Amino acid sequence: MSYRSLSFIPNFNDHNVFSNRFNQIDKMFSTLTGEKPISDTPTYNLCQINEIEYQLTLSIPGYQEKELDISVHNNQLSIQGKKENSDTQECNKWLHKGIVFNNFSLNFNLDHKIKVKKAELSLGLLKLDFECNIPEEEKPKKISINVPNDTKKIDKK
Repeated sequence: MSYRSLSFIPNFNDHNVFSNRFNQIDKMFSTLTGEKPISDTPTYNLCQINEIEYQLTLSIPGYQEKELDISVHNNQLSIQGKKENSDTQECNKWLHKGIVFNNFSLNFNLDHKIKVKKAELSLGLLKLDFECNIPEEEKPKKISINVPNDTKKIDKK
């Protein structure tokens, strides 16, 4: 078990490179590579419920339904979050501000067989339920092997 000490005396100020090490290193690499910072993207789980049902769960604490936009266009699922008021708590001077509400955008390519059934927001988790119905013509088919009668006679001799 690990413990994190809590001190009301800040070790670093907001302008120091080490005050928020991970996020700053992440943003530095993102600037160099052109990729979106990992710290700006919500974490998510993808779970298979049964043969045709799946669930995507995003961790987005602090977001309300009106701050989220979910859409599907051309088999592209887009989930966007935009905080209306990111500083909901007033403070004279922040000694440490680790809770940050960044706007985010996640995009997933969906196969034409996948349909979004519903979305639900509860306790900081956004859950999207999917269904994947494979048409009969796209399902694998078993091919039987026929053995000619002449071959059977030869094998018996």
